Amino acid sequence: MLATFSKFATRLLSPLLLVASLACPVYASTLLDAAQDLQPNENGLPPPLEKPLYISVCLFDMQGKNGEIYNKAKDLALIARRWNIHPRIDVYSDERVAAESFKAGRCDAAGISTMRARQFNLFIGSIEALGAVTSYQELRTLLITLLDTKLLPLTITEPYQIVGVLPIGSTYVHVRDKQINSIEKAAGKKIAVLDWDKSQTEIVSRIGAQAVPSDLSNIAGKFNNGQVDIIVAPALVFKAFELERGLGDKGGVYRFPLTQMTGSLVINRDRIKKKMPDLDEKLVAFRSIAAQFLDEILNQTYKAIERSEAEIPAKYWVNVTPEEEIHYWGLLREARIEMTKLGYYDPKMMALLKRIRCKSKPTNAECSLSDE
Repeated sequence: MLATFSKFATRLLSPLLLVASLACPVYASTLLDAAQDLQPNENGLPPPLEKPLYISVCLFDMQGKNGEIYNKAKDLALIARRWNIHPRIDVYSDERVAAESFKAGRCDAAGISTMRARQFNLFIGSIEALGAVTSYQELRTLLITLLDTKLLPLTITEPYQIVGVLPIGSTYVHVRDKQINSIEKAAGKKIAVLDWDKSQTEIVSRIGAQAVPSDLSNIAGKFNNGQVDIIVAPALVFKAFELERGLGDKGGVYRFPLTQMTGSLVINRDRIKKKMPDLDEKLVAFRSIAAQFLDEILNQTYKAIERSEAEIPAKYWVNVTPEEEIHYWGLLREARIEMTKLGYYDPKMMALLKRIRCKSKPTNAECSLSDE
């Protein structure tokens, strides 16, 4: 397996795919282990490029230059120089600034959350629609499906394209008081929403709660300091941002995935084509390579996610009953359909995700309906 994966790592050390690994922390971690000892012109590896290739990446890491994502990306950049590929990684602890810098043309690519990437491509950006992906297995099916080259045109909104997506984990409702155990009891409570995502504000207002504008860099602090009563977050941030402080003795985390949070690599096609005229051919080749190894990479990714979820103390987890699950899935479905009509989600992605859900659970009531 290691020999096979080393060949995979070698093939990934092409200009475009290197950028993908730099911008996606889990790819970077997996690739780094296999790529450490690789050298040009050895064991069948290609020689360095004749001319240096310079690629710039605007990378979001909440911990900035001290973050694990950034440090893994730097290690990969050093390996890439062996092939005369010179990545420049600009790290941002504020995701908004990372996205704006990319939009302003300061970088060829950006590694940001898929929710933030929605502004660059609505199709891929709609993956995180409420209740649209209900399990890690469904997300696995989706990511494999997205490798189909027939879907490539849907990932492009000129001059931008989302060329890679990786899981970060299910997002769970965190409450400072377990007495907030229903949508009705959330009425009047303060809920942190991403200030740039109008769909979140829309949904919070519908349940009669108070939306508190926030961003990924301060949402945990607001919860811990009591500025908000409720946040939605993946397990990945629990330990890093000490959410136990906000939960205290009365808080809880509801074991019900509202969304599947993912990270995306967005590229500026115009900028990359100037350096790599055969960009589209490279992307087709990438999908062919990635299809062979995606399952193994996702296995490792999900193990890391499971470890993060296991780090949340058992006393905080609150299970929902099967009856409650059915009720909540129905409410999320109604909200999702309405948000799609308002233009927040892409109808083609919603249709694809419904097919995946119904393949996973064909007896679900929604599978006999045609309104999504």
